[in-house]
Amino acid sequence: MIVRMSKAEIVGPKDLLQESIVLLRDAGIFQIDPAAVGFIGKEDQEHIRPFLLDETTAVERLYLEDLRLKIEELFSFLPAVPVRESYIDPAGIAHTIAGAVERHTGQTRGLSEQRDALQKERSELERYAIFLGGLSMLMDSTRETPDLDFIGLTIKDPEMVPRLREVISRITDWKFEFQTEPAEDGTLVGLITVEKSIADRVKKTLSDEHVPELTFPASFSTLSFPQKIAYVKERTARVSTEIDRLQEDLLRFARRWTPLYKSVRGWIDDRLALLKTTAFAYETRMCFFIHGWMPSRDIARLRTIMEGAFSTKVVVEEKEMREEDLERVPIVLKNPAYFRPFELMTSLLPLPAYTSYDPTPFIGIFFPIFFGIILGDAGYGLVLILLARYLRKRFRKNKAVHDGATILLIASLYSIFFGVLYGEFFGDLPERYFHLQPLVVERRTAIVPMLLFSLAIGVAHIMFGLVLGAVNAFQRNVKREGLFKVLSIVIICCIMVILASLSGGIPLVFTRPVVLVILFLTPLLFFAGGVLAPLEFLKSIGNIISYVRIAAIGLTSVLLAYTANELGGLTGDVVTGVIIAGLIHVLNIILGVFSPTIHALRLHYVEFFSKFIEHGGRKFEPLKK
Repeated sequence: MIVRMSKAEIVGPKDLLQESIVLLRDAGIFQIDPAAVGFIGKEDQEHIRPFLLDETTAVERLYLEDLRLKIEELFSFLPAVPVRESYIDPAGIAHTIAGAVERHTGQTRGLSEQRDALQKERSELERYAIFLGGLSMLMDSTRETPDLDFIGLTIKDPEMVPRLREVISRITDWKFEFQTEPAEDGTLVGLITVEKSIADRVKKTLSDEHVPELTFPASFSTLSFPQKIAYVKERTARVSTEIDRLQEDLLRFARRWTPLYKSVRGWIDDRLALLKTTAFAYETRMCFFIHGWMPSRDIARLRTIMEGAFSTKVVVEEKEMREEDLERVPIVLKNPAYFRPFELMTSLLPLPAYTSYDPTPFIGIFFPIFFGIILGDAGYGLVLILLARYLRKRFRKNKAVHDGATILLIASLYSIFFGVLYGEFFGDLPERYFHLQPLVVERRTAIVPMLLFSLAIGVAHIMFGLVLGAVNAFQRNVKREGLFKVLSIVIICCIMVILASLSGGIPLVFTRPVVLVILFLTPLLFFAGGVLAPLEFLKSIGNIISYVRIAAIGLTSVLLAYTANELGGLTGDVVTGVIIAGLIHVLNIILGVFSPTIHALRLHYVEFFSKFIEHGGRKFEPLKK
C-alpha cells in the first residue's frame, strides 16, 4: 500500500539550523524539498529567502572539498585491500590528515610510477622471451659466424611464409636460410640467415612486405642470441622481484593508513552533505525554514525528537496538502509480511502516483493463482516447494533471491491445489497407475471448457481493474475518465449477456433490450472517451481475450508431461523409462517456472494495471547518513 504522506515545515532560530539538520539526518524520516512552491505564500515571499551560507561555512566547504579530492588522489595510487574500521574520531584527526595527505600522495605516487614502469618493462621482456624462445630451437642448428647476419621475425599469418621465401630468394640468389618455429602465443617465429652484405636489402624488403624485423633495445645490441635469451630471463626475474617489493610497500602503506583516510573521507562526505543540505533551507532575519515531506505516522515522533533537543525553540508544523501538491508527493510503499516479497515484481515498474494504487497487493493475490492454474501439477509443485525452501535457506542474506524463492513457494502451493483439482501428479500418473479420476476437469481433453474458464478469469480481472480505475478517476475528480470506465463495464456486461444468449445459456428474449442498451450507451462512450473511445474499448476486449494464454500455456505443460510418461512407458525397461521420463519432466518443470511467471506478469503489467494504475511517482529519499 502507498503510505500516507504529510507536507511539513520545520521552523526555528537560525543558529540552530545545523543542529536541526543533524537531527533530521539521524532520524532518517524527512525528505527536504528544495523548492518553495506550495510552502511559502506570495505574501511571505518578500520576507523569506533562500538560506545564504556565511563566509566561514563557505570556506569550510571549499576546504573539505579540496581535502576530499586529495584523499581520492591518494587512493588512486593504493591497492584495494580489506581493512579494519578505524575507531579514531575522524573530526579530531582531519587536520592531521590534511597535513600528511600531500606527503603520502607523493610517496605512493613514486612507488606506483616505479611499479608501473617495471611492469611495462616486464611486459616487453615477456614479449622478447616468447620470440627468443621460439628462436632458441632454430639457433641450435645454426652456427654464428662473422660473415652472417641473423634476422628475427614474428609472422602472424603462416600463409606469408611461401611469399617471403620467394621474395628473399630473388634478392639473395637463393643464398639464405629461412627457418620457422611456433611460439607460445600461437604466432610463428622466423629466423633468416643471410650474408651481412645483403642483410640491409632483405630487411627493407621485409618492411615493404609489412613483416618488420623484431628490434631489441640498445642494451641487446652487443649480445649474441644465446646471451639475449639468458639476459631476458635474468632481467625478467630481477624486475619481477622489484615489482613484488614495490607492491608489498604499497600494501603495507595501504593497511596502515587506509582505515584512517577512509574514516576521514566518510566524515567529510557527511559534513559536506550537511552543508549542501543547508542550501535547501530558507530564512528570514531571525529564523530558518525547512520544507519537505514525511510519512504522516512519523510527525509525532519528529516533534518529540525536536522538543527533546530544543524544547519549544524548533517547531514541526504539518501543512495543508493541496491538490497541486499531489504530483510532488514522494512515494513510500509498505506492505504486510505476506505481500512484501512481491515488491520484487513491482520494483520492475515505475512508481505509482500518490493518488493511485500500490500494485503489490494485486500481484500478491492474483499472480500465485494464475501460476497455479497454468502449471497445475501437484508433483511439480512439490519439487518447486523443495527448491524454494533450499533457496530461502541458502540465500537468506540475499534479499532478491530470498524474496523470489518465497514467491515460488507460495505459487507452488497453488500449483499443488490446482493439480489436485486437475488430477495431475507428474502428468497423468494418478490415472495411469491408480485409475484415479480428476476431481474437476482433465485439462488434456477439456480444451473448450478450459478456454472458457480462462476467458471468464479475463472478464473478472479486467472488470475489476475498470472498477478500480473508475473509483480512482472519480476520487481525482476526472469525471469523464470515470464515466468512460463505468460505461465500458456496462457494455462488456451486455456483450457477455448476448454471448450467453447465443450459446443457449440465457433466453434469446433478453438479446433485444441488451442490444438497445448498447446502442444507447455508445454515444455516451464517445462523449466520455473522445474520438479514440472505440479503440480504447476494443483494447479492453483484446485484453480479455489475452487471458486465453492461461489455458494455452497450461495445455502445453500437461501435454509435455503426458508425452514424457508415454515415452517412458514405451521403452520396455524400467530404468531407461524412468530416465527418459525424468529428463522430460525436468525440462517441463523448468519451463513450468518461467512460462507461467512471464505470462502471469504480462497479464498484470499490460492488461490489468493499465486499467487503473497511474505511474509517475517519485521515490521517497529521506535525509540520512
